[in-house]
This record gives sequence, C-alpha cells and structure tokens, in this order.
Amino acid sequence: MTQSLFAGKTRLRARALFVGGRIDVRALENAERLANSPLVVRAGAQGAAVLFRYGVLVLFGILPLEEVSFLSALAPLINDRSERPESEEVELVVDPNQDERIDGSGAIVLNAPGIDRLQIVADILAKSVVLAHYEARVAKVFDRIEPLAADLQRSGRTGHQGKELLHQIGDVLLTQQHMVGRVEVVEKPEMLWDHPELERLYNRLRDEYELRERHRALDRKLELISRTAETVLELVQTRRSLRVEWYIVVLILVEIVLTLYQMFFRH
Repeated sequence: MTQSLFAGKTRLRARALFVGGRIDVRALENAERLANSPLVVRAGAQGAAVLFRYGVLVLFGILPLEEVSFLSALAPLINDRSERPESEEVELVVDPNQDERIDGSGAIVLNAPGIDRLQIVADILAKSVVLAHYEARVAKVFDRIEPLAADLQRSGRTGHQGKELLHQIGDVLLTQQHMVGRVEVVEKPEMLWDHPELERLYNRLRDEYELRERHRALDRKLELISRTAETVLELVQTRRSLRVEWYIVVLILVEIVLTLYQMFFRH
C-alpha cells in the first residue's frame, strides 16, 4: 500500500504545520484512512497527511498546490485557526542499505517508507513545530518583561504597562497549559507499544530535534514569567494596601482635628 501511495519514491518532502488550536479529527470518518493513533489519511495524488488533535498536521509527498487544496478542505475542522501557521520542513530519504538517522544534509534516512515509520516522523515533527510556536510566543513576552523589570528597578512601580503585561502572561500560561499539556512533548507515542522495534528510530529523532531539552528550556522560561507575574501582583497589592493604610491614617487625623476643634470651641 505504501509503495503505491508514494509510487516507489526514494525521496519525500515532509512538512509540519501548526494550523490552529484544535483539529476535529472525528469529522474525518469518511476520509480514506491509512492508520489511526495518530490518524493518517490520503492527501493529494500520491501523498499522505498525519493529523493531530492538538492542531498540527504533517504532510508527506504532496505538491504545494495539493497542500493548498488539502488545507482549504480541512479549514472547517480547525478551531482557533492560525493566520500564520508555524511550519517545519524536512526531506525523507528511503534507503534500506543505510542506518536510520539524520544525515549531514539534515534529511531523515529511513529503511522503508512504511506508514508506521511516517507516524514516528510525524510525531517528532509535530512536537517540534509546537515547541517552535511556543518558543516564539514566550520570546515576545520576554521582550515585554525587560522594560517592566527596568521600570521596577528604577522606580519600584509597574506603571501603565503592568496590567497589559499581566494579560499577555496570563494568555501565554493558559495556552501553554491547554496545548503543551495535550501534546505531551516528553511522552513517547502510544504506537511504540505495538511497534517496539521503532523505539530506536524515535529516540534518535527525539534527540536530534532536542525535544526534551527544548521542553525543559520552555518550562524554565514559563516559570520565570510566572515569578515575574507574581512579583508584579504582589507589588500592586502592596501599593493598594499602603493606599488603604494611608486612607485610614488620614481619617484618624481628620477625626483628631475635629475632636480638637470641638474641644477648643467648647472651652
């Protein structure tokens, strides 16, 4: 089936796209399925697409015009669609005489173009493109944290930008909780239980794409963002508490003045 799918090609283009918040894969019941978990369907004349519920699809062996047509047909099934999808592309080389690895040119070498191997490659590319998406978002938040930190150091005030920054931080943390939690970047795919012989390929690709290291780095940055948010909130709350305390002091002083005034005129 795979040979007829890719017409005996020894080189394939693989392209991962983070197209939105979620893909309703259940709505593809009528599609020509090649495999499940993750879902693989035919795409284009001789290609295939692997779809992940968390908003990523990986295309294999399809032409650019076929990609446009496939994405257009898939659009109604995408929730929270991205205007500029994060993407990642790699070439696959099928050579039964070579070890499965990433060669010097960056291409992924496979012994055979089996659907199960394509699912492994798709899992790696999908996780990598999700990480790239969040790495870019977190970098933007860090760009906004820097002037806030400088303002805090200089004046001890959060200023007008504090609330806006907290909104951005909350958005990033909420998105990370929803998406990265679903993706489970550091977890191995369930299909390895049925295909333990592919675990070596998975581990090699996972290490080459530095999924665990990138995930840890992202976690550290998100933790720093959380601490920054907590610091800002504490400062805001402290300022409000001080303001309330000053109001109380002023009221006490007013009461004392009124009491003295009454005592003075009474005498």
